[in-house]
Amino acid sequence: MQDSAKSNRTLFELDLLRALVMVADCGSFTTAATRLHSTQSTVSQKVRRLEELAGHRLLERGHRDVHPTDAGHTLLGYARRMLDLNEEMAQALAGATVETAVRIGVPEDFVNAQTTRMLAAFSRRHPQVKLEISSGLSRDLAQGFDHGELDLVLVKQRRNSRQAVHCRREPMHWIDSLRSSCLQQDPLPLVTFPPRGLYRDEMIHAVEALGLRWRIAFTSSSLSGIQGAVADGIGISLLPRRAVSREHRIIDGERELPVIDNYEIGLLHRADADDAVRALASELWRQVQREPD
Repeated sequence: MQDSAKSNRTLFELDLLRALVMVADCGSFTTAATRLHSTQSTVSQKVRRLEELAGHRLLERGHRDVHPTDAGHTLLGYARRMLDLNEEMAQALAGATVETAVRIGVPEDFVNAQTTRMLAAFSRRHPQVKLEISSGLSRDLAQGFDHGELDLVLVKQRRNSRQAVHCRREPMHWIDSLRSSCLQQDPLPLVTFPPRGLYRDEMIHAVEALGLRWRIAFTSSSLSGIQGAVADGIGISLLPRRAVSREHRIIDGERELPVIDNYEIGLLHRADADDAVRALASELWRQVQREPD
């Protein structure tokens, strides 16, 4: 009975999965059709067939672009792995050296010369491993990992918010402009990441607990944007030690600003990660441990 049930399960054709991945990557049926050497109607039919098999809408079609639904993100993670595995199998049967792609996500403030040199050196030592490196906000990297779009991610997170292969404390500092202080302004101007972004809630809760009036003076998804706004005197912010520049002044304790000590750096990969992912994870974590505490 069990074998019969397994045989009746939905089988997803690689050709359909390839069409979905291409549309998601291009953000357009027209561009995807061109790259697949097909017609737009044929690609649309393949995606519709895949949606029928999955029992879910996989793509939202907007006026200008196309983007995956939640179900689409889930299926895309598996689709990419199946297509990669198919390519690996074909190369192995052809007697070629099997290349392994490792998709890695790193927060913006970790993309420094030391990290990029380490990644380049790893690539030279392991020519069969092709690194695909993404940099962005920790929440986006974590989401990409959850959706199967990334194999290995380094994220900043609230302490013990999720299980990590490795983790370490992330020291935080209140900072102000070195040349044009905002600390005594009323209301106190804050420079933050967008809502649900790291550190924002902690900043707001801290100043409210002190009974200080405050306002959001500047919001940016970019770390460099946050750093620049503080340096130019737009407002104060809360950042990890490595993101504090010579244009900033650390103001911990001034106006009774409290210590924020509930963040950590976490390294995530799956329990069934292959040797290439584990080797890269070890080297990346050694690089993290060299960071000053």
